[in-house]
Amino acid sequence: MQTSATRNGKKVIIVGAGPGGLTAAMILAQRGFEVTILEKNAQVGGRNGEFATGPYRHDIGPTFLMMKFLLDEMFRETGRRSEDYLEFVRLDPMYRLVFHDKVLHPVDDPKRMHDEIERHFPGEGPALGRFLAHERRRFIKMYPCLQVDYSTPWSMLKSRFLKALPFLSIGRSLYGNLASFFGDERLRLSFTFQSKYLGMSPWVCPAAFSIIPFIEYAFGVWHVMGGLSKISEAMAKVVVEEGGVIRLGAKVQKLLLEGRRATGVVLADGTSLRADAVFVNADFGHAMETLLEGAPLGKWAPKRLKKREFSCSTFMLYLGLDTKLELPHNTIVFAQDYKKNLHEITTSKKLSPEISFYLRNTSATDPTVAPPGHSSVYVLVPVPNNDSGIDWEAQKNAMRERTLDAIEKRLGLPDFRRHIVAEKVFTPKDWAETMGVYKGATFNLSHSLDQMLYLRPHNRFESIGGVYLVGGGTHPGSGLPTIYESGRISANLLCQDLGIPYPPPRPIEESLPD
Repeated sequence: MQTSATRNGKKVIIVGAGPGGLTAAMILAQRGFEVTILEKNAQVGGRNGEFATGPYRHDIGPTFLMMKFLLDEMFRETGRRSEDYLEFVRLDPMYRLVFHDKVLHPVDDPKRMHDEIERHFPGEGPALGRFLAHERRRFIKMYPCLQVDYSTPWSMLKSRFLKALPFLSIGRSLYGNLASFFGDERLRLSFTFQSKYLGMSPWVCPAAFSIIPFIEYAFGVWHVMGGLSKISEAMAKVVVEEGGVIRLGAKVQKLLLEGRRATGVVLADGTSLRADAVFVNADFGHAMETLLEGAPLGKWAPKRLKKREFSCSTFMLYLGLDTKLELPHNTIVFAQDYKKNLHEITTSKKLSPEISFYLRNTSATDPTVAPPGHSSVYVLVPVPNNDSGIDWEAQKNAMRERTLDAIEKRLGLPDFRRHIVAEKVFTPKDWAETMGVYKGATFNLSHSLDQMLYLRPHNRFESIGGVYLVGGGTHPGSGLPTIYESGRISANLLCQDLGIPYPPPRPIEESLPD
């Protein structure tokens, strides 16, 4: 692959090799910038990286790839095809949903999903078509609003936002919106559990996020062979092909400031590096606490940031089994009183007596992540963030046992424990101390309406000049597709600030299936 022929003489430093930083890096390198990524870890990816437990490989964080077309666009920005770097598998079913008295297998084919609903909830099938048609209209109006920056309050008065405003269902919750379509609570939950991708309860999550289940049904849920961490590795390869530099094991101590402008970074070893712009891909709250100490941060100063609402956290088990687990790729298990469970996680901030959990049996699809006849298993339990004050050193073993009990009981796997031959346990304390996740809040700042769009940290950081933000803590928010979009928005902003032309995003209608 040929690198870009024309360099523009501008230097960009990117702090962190997570998916947002890598997206920005490959776009900027292709546009002629001299790009250097500084990553403190020994691998790229951040939360989109990989853990290994012996011969078993696990994605650290994201496991659902939605809106694959957006990832394709990011590669297309550099003149490449994602399929030349990655092998994709569309999951069918997308996942298995386990209630106490019912099991659903949602698929992204409308006819088959109609039949699945009718099989379990007679008479409710036609509501699927109404829901998908309604959310398709909302998606077309709303998604373009997520592809632009909100650097000034006047951004909220632009025509694309004003046209989308009637579709936001302001004042309604995600669960309340789904109640307009489906009568049975379990069916509503089947289309609202996706709020957990944002670390929120569907009874609190804004109704605008109904587009997330629509996105799953419209575009499918995908697996990347080898794990979703391969996306970050592929992006890193593109950065290097385009002449960029990735320095692993390079911890940034702080941003180098001259007045209220960043002019580079200082590494942990005391070395200073200069740049025309600095992109921060570190966790937002962590960056405000550590990289900009003493800087005039205004509303994002650490004392004020602590009062903000952050998402929940997750308790994780990364397991290697010496048997082939007979489960589909994705399984989501609901607590019997799911609303109470989520209230305790997000509001009361205490451990629920009964848990909900997600189990990913990667080996059901992907033979590369475990030895033959074995399984690589990823278990996620939503739990409170570290505002809870829970002593995870004291609770870790008990929570592990409770989780394994739930797997064996709810999934009918009485011998599950016996087959564990490798494991890694990860708690909210580990998210904070090992991964630099503020409050252990794995989904970042909450996605409430008062922390979205202009009210979320801006891609062109408003407090310090020369700083651009990427990742889940800035606009548009958490989740791999929106994090990719944050990387492109920030790259476009830098080009705009320097008068460098760039192509606009493709109209969303061109990506929608018929």
